[in-house]
Amino acid sequence: MARISGIDLPKNKRIDVALCYIYGIGPKTAKDILASVEGKIEPSTRVKDLTEAQAGLLNTVIQKNHKAEGELRREVSQNIHRYIEIGSYRGLRHRRSLPARGQRTKTNARTGRGRRRTVGAGKVAKK
Repeated sequence: MARISGIDLPKNKRIDVALCYIYGIGPKTAKDILASVEGKIEPSTRVKDLTEAQAGLLNTVIQKNHKAEGELRREVSQNIHRYIEIGSYRGLRHRRSLPARGQRTKTNARTGRGRRRTVGAGKVAKK
């Protein structure tokens, strides 16, 4: 099992698909990475067939040219904390665990808003 950017890639997947298991690398970036190693690694190669040299080459290319895994996660969380600190609208939405990109919350966003609280159902009508 190849370990690239701190992630154990699945053995039986093709390398172009397996690279997508790394946070911050999608299908397009995976193809770009494989193209940048200039034919040393075929996209159809299985992860179990990679040599140590090829895995090291992929690791260096990803670290040198792309933000991935820990570095990218840290940057995203710092951006969110910056919004919260400056008190922007997006920061307030993040602080309250509500959608921050303009989605409606009247009927959706149950995960962020929590369980439904029925208003007035528990009271008994007085005569």
